[in-house]
Amino acid sequence: MIKPENLIAMDDNNLSVTAEQLGNEDLPQLVEWLCEKDDKLRYKALLLLQMCSDISDRVYPFWDVFRSKLSHANSYQRSIGLMMIAENTKWDTQNKIDSTIDDYLTLLNDEKPVTVRQCIQALEKIIPYKQHICMKIADRLMGLDIIKIKETMRKLILFDILNILAIIKKYQTNDEIDGYVINALSGEILDKKSKKFIAQKLQTDIQ
Repeated sequence: MIKPENLIAMDDNNLSVTAEQLGNEDLPQLVEWLCEKDDKLRYKALLLLQMCSDISDRVYPFWDVFRSKLSHANSYQRSIGLMMIAENTKWDTQNKIDSTIDDYLTLLNDEKPVTVRQCIQALEKIIPYKQHICMKIADRLMGLDIIKIKETMRKLILFDILNILAIIKKYQTNDEIDGYVINALSGEILDKKSKKFIAQKLQTDIQ
């Protein structure tokens, strides 16, 4: 059974090996530590669970625990919830994402801009495995009112949105997505470097 002091002292570079060696009895403890006030313990538990989720479906049974965190009063817990949902979507044989995605996308309007960014960025791990919800995700992303976002965060969040829309366009697209992308790349929120990156990713020749 993994001990908290051992986990805290563990080198991050060794976590992948530890993830492979975890016993099933360790997983409930790690999930419980996600609620710990000790930042180091909570963070290491999260890293270990993310790595375990990357290589196996053993964390998937805790999906409902992670989903409940999406509406938690604490922003760190909301972030943990969305990240763990995203990590385990590829193991979602029961299609729990269908009843979870609305709760997940609610975080696009989170009071914490950092949580909004994490919500958008983590969609990259959901879309390839759940292409049937691509257009719902795209609609919600495009419906986000960028102007209402704190000015210092607008460029970053718009960039995140365009990056996810570029991924969605690999699977599905429509005139609304194309129009949104063109408007964003011809607007004034993004800088030239960001526009060039997105345009290259889309293989779109934007003047």
